[in-house]
Amino acid sequence: MQFWVDSPYLVGFTGGTSVQRLNTQYQNLIAKKEAKEALKKMRKRLFDLQSRLIAEKKNGVLIVFQAMDAAGKDSTIREVFRGLNPLGCGVHSFGKPSAQELSRDYLWRVHQLVPQKGQVTIFNRSHYEEVLVVRVFPELLEKQCLPTGRSVEQEMSLRYEAIRNFEKHLSDNGTVIIKFWLNVGLEEQKRRLLRRMNDPNRYWKHDPNDLNMRDKWADFMVAYEALLNETSRPWAPWYAIPADDKANMRLMIGSIVEKTLLEMNPQFPQVSEDNYKGLESCRARLSGEQR
Repeated sequence: MQFWVDSPYLVGFTGGTSVQRLNTQYQNLIAKKEAKEALKKMRKRLFDLQSRLIAEKKNGVLIVFQAMDAAGKDSTIREVFRGLNPLGCGVHSFGKPSAQELSRDYLWRVHQLVPQKGQVTIFNRSHYEEVLVVRVFPELLEKQCLPTGRSVEQEMSLRYEAIRNFEKHLSDNGTVIIKFWLNVGLEEQKRRLLRRMNDPNRYWKHDPNDLNMRDKWADFMVAYEALLNETSRPWAPWYAIPADDKANMRLMIGSIVEKTLLEMNPQFPQVSEDNYKGLESCRARLSGEQR
């Protein structure tokens, strides 16, 4: 099952993507007010499409977000998807693995949370942490009780293959996958991190570890480039979305999700002739009730 949107931000399926050549800024910016109004109207259309998805119960939708710190994952999930029916939508964040999770394979905790048929599930970070953070900080692999004798590069190669197969398995069984990398620039990230440190209402967002991750920016870009090239496939496409302007970023993400759902074209189930007769009978029964 392959649903992908023809977009300038779609990462190709045959490799060769250079992260250095990807834009973090939009060439044709829409004014913030205009972008917010367009997104507001789009939420209503997303709700209607989701209603059909829930009723049809044919496919699930998995939406994956990955990004460096302060790229806007949390606020984007909130703003783009807040109009969805919460009964058919779930959001899951993946942080440091627990002892229970470390005692199993690294896909175990993710597989349990993939969407049911008719559901939209959003991953705020995901299984891709296992080819990002552990690649940049390979000492973390020591806690995963892996077979000895494999180099970091060998381990990453095995993981790319496993992730491709995992996502293909999900796709073959009715899960439509959309993956977004929010591509924030180094200077824009600095501005946002400083804003957290200078605004008392944002102090709670500050994590000293963000600076440790920032110090490894070049290494993370190498890791992102590898995962984009290794795992963007027709059944699980990556979109590298410029993230320096949040309003335009959110509108672009909403547009890609909407176009994907339109391509899926979920429908309300048709009532059989026998069920329709039963419906008519129930309608007559209720209409004839005496109070």
